[in-house]
Amino acid sequence: MSECQGNAQWKELCRWGRVLHYDKLQWKDAFIRTYLERDLPQLGINLSAITLRRFWTMLAHYHGQTWNGSELARALGVSGKTVSHYMDILEGTFMAFRLAPWHANLGKREVKSPKVYLADTGVLHRLLGISGLDNLLAHPKCGASWEGFMLHEIIRRTGAQRGEVFFWDVHTGASLDLLIHRNGRRMGFEIKLARSPKVTPSMRSSYEALGLNRLYVVCHGEGEPWPLAYSLPIGICPLAPTVFTDCVCIIHLTFSYLYIL
Repeated sequence: MSECQGNAQWKELCRWGRVLHYDKLQWKDAFIRTYLERDLPQLGINLSAITLRRFWTMLAHYHGQTWNGSELARALGVSGKTVSHYMDILEGTFMAFRLAPWHANLGKREVKSPKVYLADTGVLHRLLGISGLDNLLAHPKCGASWEGFMLHEIIRRTGAQRGEVFFWDVHTGASLDLLIHRNGRRMGFEIKLARSPKVTPSMRSSYEALGLNRLYVVCHGEGEPWPLAYSLPIGICPLAPTVFTDCVCIIHLTFSYLYIL
């Protein structure tokens, strides 16, 4: 982390929601505790902090997966309605969010449940017990963490609204991490942690089935975007910096996710 010390950009990322590895873990613990024990009661939400912390931690293990309220309810020993109420609280206070599925009516068995994500990567890592870069890279949720982080940034930096963002998934295997449908255009985003991803059958299927105007593959890397498939408008967008030239606004992502622990 010595390369980050003294860098104004990295210091800026130390603010809420962008806590770097050299920040003390106690800060995140204090944030979680304050949210549960002080902030929620001040909003008139009186729930057991221990129970909601358990739910929040369980939800962290479902980060990037489709919502399964009944399974969470069984694990907590409460009703499905109660679990939905807990989820509404976290989403209403910007601690989590649900990404709605896109229904294309293609005669395929499409997934109709939303995906769930924790909104803050630092909090996600703390709830999962991830305390460093090596721990993150070895954790089974590493890919999902990267996906959620990039989803949040793409949505925020394109200015897409809630009713304009979706994911698409069918039970036969084809899927798309993010679909932005606005102003009559459909832009798809496939998020990969690999530095040199390849065109997959799922990418081709989502491009053709959804009638995408453009499909971007967001990966961890550096440099300018380059075409991934010349026969289709599919392009690689490496992070740091990444530029999506067909979006409503140009996106510059100039930070490295792997330091956000």
